[in-house]
Amino acid sequence: MKIIRYQDPQGHVKFAAQQPDGTAREIVGDIFGQYQRTEKTANVRTLLAPVEPTAILCIGLNYRRHAAEGSAPIPKWPVLFMKSVGAVQNPGDPILLPTHLKSNEVDYECELAVVIGKRCKNVSRDKAFEYVLGYTCANDVSARDWQKEMGGSQWCRGKTFDTFCPLGPCLVTADEITNPNALSIKTILNGEVMQDWNTNDMIFDVPSLIEFLSGSTTLLPGTVILTGTPHGVGMARKPPVWLKSGDQITIEIEKIGALHNPALDEPSA
Repeated sequence: MKIIRYQDPQGHVKFAAQQPDGTAREIVGDIFGQYQRTEKTANVRTLLAPVEPTAILCIGLNYRRHAAEGSAPIPKWPVLFMKSVGAVQNPGDPILLPTHLKSNEVDYECELAVVIGKRCKNVSRDKAFEYVLGYTCANDVSARDWQKEMGGSQWCRGKTFDTFCPLGPCLVTADEITNPNALSIKTILNGEVMQDWNTNDMIFDVPSLIEFLSGSTTLLPGTVILTGTPHGVGMARKPPVWLKSGDQITIEIEKIGALHNPALDEPSA
């Protein structure tokens, strides 16, 4: 099932099941518990990020070609950093390029996002998929100057500005994607393909990440895991390609769809 989260004309936030003809049917119940699709057509005023995360856990350097383009060694353990849940942005809404804590080096990163559906801890990789609600597209937007130079050696400052985690356009339930490590993934910037690879290049696959992240740590329903980006990021290009106001960014993942966002300068007031 492809689940969307949306706001109706009365301002109510609801979930619906996307249909092949482009319409959607309202869902009743709790998507992290018991829910069902109804036959009532959803009246979608605004498409929202498909979940409100309880946490956003991110993995760096998780594609072999991406590590190579940055001349980084293959990590022995998953490289974990975090984004604030306040960084989430909806499909179609703008990525705001920071002007108050100014960045001149904002980058794109297409990523497969895993959404945890059940509370879990110390999960073995062979049982990891039992805890996955589904998958969506993510853009791990990154201010590289803050990440590399001004963040005190930590990545979080450059990764967690407002709007730096677009998610969407829908959540595809786990039963429809039996192997998340066999999906084409790409970034398109102003009509030009910048990243175009496959999730089979991950150093640590999805079950391994769930096993690692749940180790001695409780993952709550709604935890979103960003699984890393393939090669082709703007930082590694010669000359580098940084996002600028007016750009249009699309993240596409096989079996999920396309997440579109413009880039605009952060308002001064």
